[in-house]
Amino acid sequence: MSPDDIWLVDFGDPYPGEPADSRPALVLGPSRLFPDNMPFVTVAPLTTTHRGLSLHVEIEPSHDNGLDSVSYIQCELIRSINRSRMVAQLGIAEQAACRDVATVVRTLLGY
Repeated sequence: MSPDDIWLVDFGDPYPGEPADSRPALVLGPSRLFPDNMPFVTVAPLTTTHRGLSLHVEIEPSHDNGLDSVSYIQCELIRSINRSRMVAQLGIAEQAACRDVATVVRTLLGY
C-alpha cells in the first residue's frame, strides 16, 4: 500500500463522531521512503455524506479509484491504524484530490 491508494478499511466500533465499520479511506502514509513492514498506516476516512465542510475534499467515482458514488475525504479525521485493518485496495485517488488533501492536512496541523 502506498500514499494516494484508496482502501476499504475496517474501523471497527467507534466513539461518537468517529468513522465506523468498513468504509473507504485514503492512505496518507507512511511515505514510500519507509520500509513496507511498518505496522501502522495513516489514513483519512471517506464519507458519502456531503456536509459542506471546507475540511472535506470531494472525490468523484471512477474506474481508477474504485468508488461507487461521490465521496468526501474527511481530512479532520486522520488517524493511524494497524495494517491488519486494511481489507482490500479499491484503487488510486487522482492527484488533484491528493494535493487538496495535503493542503488541508498541513493547514490543520499547522505545517
